[in-house]
Amino acid sequence: MAVNVATRGPRAAAEPPLRRLGHLLVRRRRLVLALSALLLVVAGVLAAGTVSRLSLARFEAPGSESDRAQAELVRRFGTGSPDLVFLVTPRSGTVDDPAAEAAGRALTDRIGRSDGVAEASSYWTRGRPATLRSRDGRHALIVVRAPGDADHVRAWVLPALVPRIVGEQGPLQVRAGGGEEVFRETVPLARQDFVRAELVIFPVAFVLLWLYQRRVLAALAPILAGVLAMVVGLALLRGVLVFAEVSTFALNLTLAMGLGLGIDYCLFVVQRFREEVSAGRDRAAAVAGAVEHAGRTVLFSGLTVAASLAVLFALPFDFLRSFAFAGIAVVAGGLFAAVIVLPAVLASAGGAMSPRPGSSGRGGTEVRGAGFWHGLAVRVMRRPVVFGGLAAALLLVLASPFLGLRFGTADDRILPPEASSRQTQEVIRQTFPAEETDAIQIVSTGAARAADVSAYAMRLSRVPGVAQVDSAAGAHAAGRRVGDGDPARFRGQGAWLSVVPSAEALAGDPVRLVESVRAVPPPFEVLVGGYPAELADYRASVVDRLPLVLTLMLGVTFAVLFLMTGSLVLPLKATLLNVLSLGVMFGAVVWIFQEGHLSGLLGFTPTGTLDPSIPILMLCVAYGLSMDYEVFLLSRIKEEYDGTGDTGQAVATGMQRGAPLITAAGGILALTFAAYATARVAFVQMLGVGMAVAVLADATVIRAVLVPSLMRLAGPLNWWPRGRATTSPR
Repeated sequence: MAVNVATRGPRAAAEPPLRRLGHLLVRRRRLVLALSALLLVVAGVLAAGTVSRLSLARFEAPGSESDRAQAELVRRFGTGSPDLVFLVTPRSGTVDDPAAEAAGRALTDRIGRSDGVAEASSYWTRGRPATLRSRDGRHALIVVRAPGDADHVRAWVLPALVPRIVGEQGPLQVRAGGGEEVFRETVPLARQDFVRAELVIFPVAFVLLWLYQRRVLAALAPILAGVLAMVVGLALLRGVLVFAEVSTFALNLTLAMGLGLGIDYCLFVVQRFREEVSAGRDRAAAVAGAVEHAGRTVLFSGLTVAASLAVLFALPFDFLRSFAFAGIAVVAGGLFAAVIVLPAVLASAGGAMSPRPGSSGRGGTEVRGAGFWHGLAVRVMRRPVVFGGLAAALLLVLASPFLGLRFGTADDRILPPEASSRQTQEVIRQTFPAEETDAIQIVSTGAARAADVSAYAMRLSRVPGVAQVDSAAGAHAAGRRVGDGDPARFRGQGAWLSVVPSAEALAGDPVRLVESVRAVPPPFEVLVGGYPAELADYRASVVDRLPLVLTLMLGVTFAVLFLMTGSLVLPLKATLLNVLSLGVMFGAVVWIFQEGHLSGLLGFTPTGTLDPSIPILMLCVAYGLSMDYEVFLLSRIKEEYDGTGDTGQAVATGMQRGAPLITAAGGILALTFAAYATARVAFVQMLGVGMAVAVLADATVIRAVLVPSLMRLAGPLNWWPRGRATTSPR
């Protein structure tokens, strides 16, 4: 089919901006494709450099009590919480044997003199405390503090130190663990999980797209658009790195969302192009029509997704802000691919993506009043209360486990059982009476008397879940003194106490333990820190800001939908439906990952709680994608309503034209996320399963049943206050 470029003149000047853009892309298609190819090369170079510059992040709350406690410990005592632990096991005998003690002392000294290590102490160098010895005497611990940010510790110190220490050291066998080592192992595993999943997704997505489009190029173009979205997104992150830190986990979100959004946006544009061709328009007019109508919808959709993710900027955590940067960047890449590059491709090779002669449904427009989705919408609208009520009841039942949500903190159990650091932590959890490396650190901010320190330590030792309290006044356990004090813990009238939790307390609810310790009245001003307190403060900071995140997300997306539809009722309806979709997602996440159902099938270890970071990310991504499909469907319904003024007919026809595409796109996007259920890191599994459930619920029950039933019940109020917009024939 030849491309007949529309003539320019007064009528062209009156065309909508997006239609004019479509005609421009047709006229300059070769230039657009050449510049796009050049941009892809440049973006690829920038993207390659982005990956190595992404940062590692910790779960920290800047300015919190634990953050200030850490700074005070360093300032007054030159110490801090341990970052790393080595589990030492003699090949024969116990850790109290002379040969084991000599080798243990020598190893402790060697570690302490290593680059990047500020402190190293062990069972043998600290007077043989029971907290550093397993109950059976077969294991002992060396605790290490490596100061610096996560990038320095995990990328430089640990890779140089751990391989030199782990393994056989004379008569000792050594393994590594601790929080820093756990998360050092998490990053490459998560990255491998995402890459492996993408390798599976690409061929499966191509097959599904071909089954839907029945054209090879039409199936290939959305996948290439997804690749372009990923590359452009990573290139844009290179610019963000100039003024902000971006977590390495943002790479995972870029890979997951890039392909999904690229496919979604391009499917919508290609589908509209095929409809225009089926209506008898030449290729130039078809491209211009696709850009005018589908392009507008895609732009609003991208704005909605970006706005949902942008609310993460309201959180003072680099880890979560990184996902906002990554999400917005990949949305920009997807929009560029769908609205700029794809129309030029359609103008050049649109014949290879046009519907086959005699095809319908997938290939072109449906006849009004015919088709499965039209019939379903009509049946639902005849009995909207019954169908809508049943659908809502089903979704509420699926969402009900969400009522049992319990936020907790992440530990080594996010890793697979074969991970070396998890195996180390399992031994510590099962055989040691306490976890010295995860001690709660208490530091006075002013003067403290020795007698007050002793009384305070005694009271702290009686707190349930506390194994021992170490201070200058002695070691206390269960309300009695069990060991000598460390004079170094009292300096310049300042006091430093370490509250060592039991293994059971840390495995259960460490946040509650921190709250109990903070509830003990101190005889002098103190700050409570240490790793458990850092996690507790981080969790509290995230949870406390949830209302702000929800308010911003609902408000921004409401405004975007109002700009698109001119209605106040439709954005309200969309918000309620998306909340239902989120409820189903979190119901599934709680039922599976908190309560442990399907843990054997998926291969993860439930802990009875959920770390709040990933659910908040899922909240923003899922809400944006739900609005994505709402925008797709509403744009078709509104277009029909503007032409007919009949809400019922507009809903049925809009469903017939939009629902097949939404279902296909939703199925492919759900597959994209579901592939991450095979991951070895529980965070990645939770993100994949939760997002797949949300997309499937939204693209099926919500769009197919609840949307037509609620629009039927609202009637003319759907379009209040703006009402119908008249359309001019093209």
